[in-house]
Amino acid sequence: MNEVTKPHFDQEFYDMLEKLQALDFTLVELNLYLDTHPRDLAALQQFNQLALERRHLADHFQQLYGPLQNFGHSFSRYPWEWVNVPWPWQV
Repeated sequence: MNEVTKPHFDQEFYDMLEKLQALDFTLVELNLYLDTHPRDLAALQQFNQLALERRHLADHFQQLYGPLQNFGHSFSRYPWEWVNVPWPWQV
């Protein structure tokens, strides 16, 4: 059986990816909370601030390491970068 080799990236790759995952988790939780508490201004402000932080971090990550999302949600430089980005189970 062939073992899938894990691509090697620098520590910043893993640190940024972990931060993106933490932001995504928090945004999902805030989204669920706001579904039942739509008038909580502090939660809405926190959601918007974290959404903006996530957008900036994702943009920076993609400039350094390639696209995060497919189907038109992330741009790709030439040549097509998806073949160079690790699959989720490789990270």
